[in-house]
Amino acid sequence: MSRLAGRFAELRAARRAGLVIFVTAGDPHPDQTVDLLHALVVAGADMLELGVPFSDPMADGPVIQRASERALAHGMDLRRVLELVRAFRQTDRTTPLVLMGYLNPIEQMGVAQFAAAAASAGVDGVLTVDLPFDEEPEHAAALKAAGLDSIFLLAPTSGPERAQAVAAQASGFLYYVSVRGVTGAGQVDLADVQAHVEALKAHTTLPIGVGFGVRTPAAAAQIAGFADAVVVGSAVIEQLEASAAAGVTGPAALTGAVEQVRALRAGIDAAGGTR
Repeated sequence: MSRLAGRFAELRAARRAGLVIFVTAGDPHPDQTVDLLHALVVAGADMLELGVPFSDPMADGPVIQRASERALAHGMDLRRVLELVRAFRQTDRTTPLVLMGYLNPIEQMGVAQFAAAAASAGVDGVLTVDLPFDEEPEHAAALKAAGLDSIFLLAPTSGPERAQAVAAQASGFLYYVSVRGVTGAGQVDLADVQAHVEALKAHTTLPIGVGFGVRTPAAAAQIAGFADAVVVGSAVIEQLEASAAAGVTGPAALTGAVEQVRALRAGIDAAGGTR
């Protein structure tokens, strides 16, 4: 059983919704990424989503765009991201970790080489934002051969037929985009999100995570009532950005982000679990 499948099985048995936290590799600094990942787990993250910095992150809002810019300025690239994952795995062999990024860096490395290197480093799944599920099937095949889950996004505009087709190709979990826009943008219509998630359940037995606009513990708690996982990124990265703007350095620079995750975890737990 993969780490993702195992973690979702644990959450299901405990009747809890999972908390997935996204951060960008190399932000606020490459030397702090591994410490940050460990701190997020201690604070209550059930799974981690590690962003691969990219110069043209079309699905990401301003907060994550700035995080990518800072990471790239520190010299981050896909190989260094995998080195950070390997370092994280030296002391954490149980927390599922998904890479989220774009196709260009993977193609530059080579799909098969990337899949093998990611699996060796300790990655559990890959979400390639700008690669639709029905294009370049060799990408999904390479991930599967390496034992990696393929995570796909489903938009609010995805019809039932496409949702069913995506669900048939995905593994690990389905990532439902809660807003019509980029990460961290807009107000989430939770009633509409719930209706779409409930409809998706007719097409798949995969867990469903909801993200792209979840910013508060209250919203996370509501989503935990109908989804298998809540994904939060921009609200956490904002805390890292605020610390940097205030001139905070060292371990203290991570405190705001860690406290944000604790608050999200508390909100989800106060909701009394999922289903």
